[in-house]
Amino acid sequence: MSKYVAAIDQGTTSTRFIIFDHGGNVVAVDQKEHRQIYPKPGWVEHDAFEIWERTQEVIAGALAKSGLSSEDIAAIGVTNQRETTLVWDKNTGEPVYNAIVWQDTRTDVICNKLGKQAGQNRFRRKTGLPLATYFSGPKIKWILDNIKGTKVKARKGELLFGNMDTWLIWKLTGEHVTDVTNASRTMLMNLKTLDWDDDILKVMGIPRAMLPQIKSSSEIYGTVGMGLAPVQGQSRGLSLQGIPVAGDLGDQQAALFGQTCFKAGEAKNTYGTGCFMLMNTGEAPVQSKAGLLTTLGYKIGDSEAVYALEGSIAITGALIQWLRDNMGLIQSSAEVEALAKSVEDNGGIYFVPAFSGLYAPYWKSDARGVIVGMTRYVNRGHIARAALESTAYQTREVLDAMEQDSGVRLRALKVDGGMVFNELLMQFQSDILNVPVVRPKVAETTALGAAYAAGLAVGFWKDTDELKKNWGRDKEWTPKMDSRHRAGLYSGWKKAVTRTFDWVE
Repeated sequence: MSKYVAAIDQGTTSTRFIIFDHGGNVVAVDQKEHRQIYPKPGWVEHDAFEIWERTQEVIAGALAKSGLSSEDIAAIGVTNQRETTLVWDKNTGEPVYNAIVWQDTRTDVICNKLGKQAGQNRFRRKTGLPLATYFSGPKIKWILDNIKGTKVKARKGELLFGNMDTWLIWKLTGEHVTDVTNASRTMLMNLKTLDWDDDILKVMGIPRAMLPQIKSSSEIYGTVGMGLAPVQGQSRGLSLQGIPVAGDLGDQQAALFGQTCFKAGEAKNTYGTGCFMLMNTGEAPVQSKAGLLTTLGYKIGDSEAVYALEGSIAITGALIQWLRDNMGLIQSSAEVEALAKSVEDNGGIYFVPAFSGLYAPYWKSDARGVIVGMTRYVNRGHIARAALESTAYQTREVLDAMEQDSGVRLRALKVDGGMVFNELLMQFQSDILNVPVVRPKVAETTALGAAYAAGLAVGFWKDTDELKKNWGRDKEWTPKMDSRHRAGLYSGWKKAVTRTFDWVE
């Protein structure tokens, strides 16, 4: 029997291939970044072929590092940056346009028009989502409205849509599928039927024939290399021919699953390019009154779907990259902690990184980023510290909304993602939330969740109880800040956020 399960983790800035053993431990990992393309202010794109190339490279890289072969791998799971939208030609495999990234705001005019009569919550009852530039549906509409010839080809059934999970699974297996979690981020899927909603498709002008088949998050979708879709310049061949692709979850739902949040009321927060808190709400969707998203948590095979409330924050880790790449304040992201520690506090400034508007709980696409409270006293260290603190403040706003919607008081927050190794941030996060913050022994919970889903589908793990036994605590931070100081800092943050509103006319 094969001893390992692997996952492709296709993220916003890089792609990774991680191999796990039965205990959920990382055996090998390979990672490569891809370009961020900014054609205009507010526009963000990726080259889908570059992502496919990186995927092949990291698969080969992780196998080489581990010394394993395809015979050792029982199944592959896929997890992905959600909402990032690609349309390609069914026959040639050529994208009609670059992938439009979830952070992209070009669809604000489309969203405003769709909400002109019925408001921002026009489709919320069916989809759990407000009208916002974040989601895939308006991005598909933009491509069909703006790229010559695509409307006619789409009507003829010659074009396919997919988020990055669908693109990679199609490339690997030739199957045009997605799972319920990714479908729930398009603004085109009905939460109750778990199928594309014909009324919304009609309003958006999107032919159903473009859309992938919606599957569960854990089942065999196809095998690598069998009926392989056309590949541009494929020279190296795929190292995992014949291995089943059997798990598919959007990255945040994969982290929820990897953190084994299987009971209603359990929550996790992932610190990546953006920050995403999800709370399991059980087998019924909970409509948010506090600005959160109602989304699918996961669906394992024929079992009932599990729903979640989500608070999505657009810019957290991306702000540290901005300090590095755009401002040159640091040479590497890891340096930000030392720079922030060079000062005792934020020097009276707040940094609200509304670069792509504000997501939860505000949903204001016309907001833009601000630094407030500047004096001549402020230096590089204060800016670095305010940048880190902004992640913790935004998380507090989401947690407040989540407790309001669910009626559940969070006792501790499970955390994962690249920023959880920043000790200064994790302590400040615990302080500003006033709850313990817990990092698991395996911090790669996004990839782990996809691997778990794939492993369950092929019997590598027998049930979720077995997965629960793998979870272990690595480190815990507890609150040390007094309540008056906490309240004062948070009040300043709330005031700063209002300064971002209504910037774009």
